[in-house]
Amino acid sequence: MWRQRARESGIEMFAIGVGRVDMTTLKQMASEPLDDHVDYVESYSVIEKLTKKFQEAFCVSDLCATGDHDCAQVCISAPGSYKCACKDGFTLLEDGRSCSACSAAATDVVFLIDGSKSVRPENFELVKKWINLIVDKLDVAETRAHVGLVQYSSAVKQEFPLGRFNSKKDLKDAVKKMAYMERGTMTGQALRYLLDSSFTASQGARPGVPKVGIVFTDGRSQDYIGDAAKKAKENGFKMYAVGVGNAVEDELREIASEPTAEHYFYTADFKSMNQIAKKLHVNICEEENPCECESIMKFQKKKK
Repeated sequence: MWRQRARESGIEMFAIGVGRVDMTTLKQMASEPLDDHVDYVESYSVIEKLTKKFQEAFCVSDLCATGDHDCAQVCISAPGSYKCACKDGFTLLEDGRSCSACSAAATDVVFLIDGSKSVRPENFELVKKWINLIVDKLDVAETRAHVGLVQYSSAVKQEFPLGRFNSKKDLKDAVKKMAYMERGTMTGQALRYLLDSSFTASQGARPGVPKVGIVFTDGRSQDYIGDAAKKAKENGFKMYAVGVGNAVEDELREIASEPTAEHYFYTADFKSMNQIAKKLHVNICEEENPCECESIMKFQKKKK
């Protein structure tokens, strides 16, 4: 009777006998089918033979094999779970899933985000989530990656400057609070703001630290972008251009650094932006100090 009650309660009963045991009693305790739920071993020393069987019975499917994971590069299966790893030459970041080729490099990253009327409020929320997906991939810290955020429409508004937030949590919370501006699309004006203000020392930019600009837009610019886009690249800024919907691909290519294929992204649908976040890798590496190399060479010559 109690076996019936266990079955009705959704409890799966296994019965294991060791040494001298009454098999009839084991079968009375076990769930159906009995062949899958009744086991017998000669002694405790060989009970490990049942390990594999129970791992298969108790563990969920291989999450790596099914693709039900969020690892950026490598997924390693574990019983009922998984863990992420990175390919050779990459470092696993503190989020436990993203990888960076240069996680130790200090980098100043500024987002220029289109807040024009054509984006629409529901899509603007998707854009904020997209920003935070990229933030997740950065090694945000006082001596590592600093992030600034600028929104533009008919005017330009600095949401927060570089270095104001040095933890991912604070940074992502600030992104979530960004209010939608609406109105026009003055991408050229936003690029000039990046040049004249965002990457200056007064706005938190650090001297000698690589600069990265990530420009997002959903439509054609209402002003000229050519001069500012060209100057940003001449100044050594690494520029990424991301377009959605009615964005003009020629403008995106004009903004993007070389090689263009690695710095320019387009999708027709805001709901597909997560795929761009996965592909966009801000891989800025610390440059080798030539003075340090020279010193090492001199030291080696002295030893000889």
